Amino acid sequence: MIVAQDLHKSFKTPTGTVRAVEGVRFTARDGEITGLLGPNGAGKTTTLRMLYTLMKPDAGQVLVDGVDATRDPASVRGALGVLPDARGVYKRLTARENIAYFGELHGMSKQAIEARTQVLADALQMHDILDRRTEGFSQGQRTKTAIARALVHDPRNVILDEPTNGLDVMTTRAMRGFLQQLRAEGRCVIFSSHIMQEVAALCDRIVIIAKGQVVAAGTAHELREQTGEANLEDAFVKAIGSEEGLHA
Repeated sequence: MIVAQDLHKSFKTPTGTVRAVEGVRFTARDGEITGLLGPNGAGKTTTLRMLYTLMKPDAGQVLVDGVDATRDPASVRGALGVLPDARGVYKRLTARENIAYFGELHGMSKQAIEARTQVLADALQMHDILDRRTEGFSQGQRTKTAIARALVHDPRNVILDEPTNGLDVMTTRAMRGFLQQLRAEGRCVIFSSHIMQEVAALCDRIVIIAKGQVVAAGTAHELREQTGEANLEDAFVKAIGSEEGLHA
């Protein structure tokens, strides 16, 4: 389980201070997919980076399975599998070698890495690319490799920043099935996407961030009821445009 408690983060610029995140709070539960939505510049990426310890909050707390991310970041990183907004893979290595390298960083044995690689290759349908160098990979192939290496240590908590961005239809369908499998295994999944249809189909609970704050939260049905809109896209637009009465 991942808990964000009253997170704040500001950045200094030549013209002053930008408050990127102001009091974000929500809980992502085990066995659920929690969707994190927000327009560009809303503070969503900054929030995600605080959750996976890339940034320290100025105030507030991130708890991963009860462990404070600021006090014990190493333990938290071990409990997390993260697909960040940057998808870089080591181009001179094969997909298998990319995955193995991350497994070694987590202190896994060679045998454990090999066994876990097979499980992930099955789930992500990537056996055909495992032993190819990643230079020249399509975006979908790079994303699969990045997800596999992020999950090689079998974490209970998974943060995926727009995992289907730029993927073709068949790869997107496979990725959705993979996310549903993670949920069925009882993992905590935080999933960021701009595709409303995808969010409505996959997410058990949705958190909407605008202007650095949570402006609405609930199931897709609850968000439609809160806003009086018939579909999630209209509910999202109304929530970020008119925040009064929508705080959760």
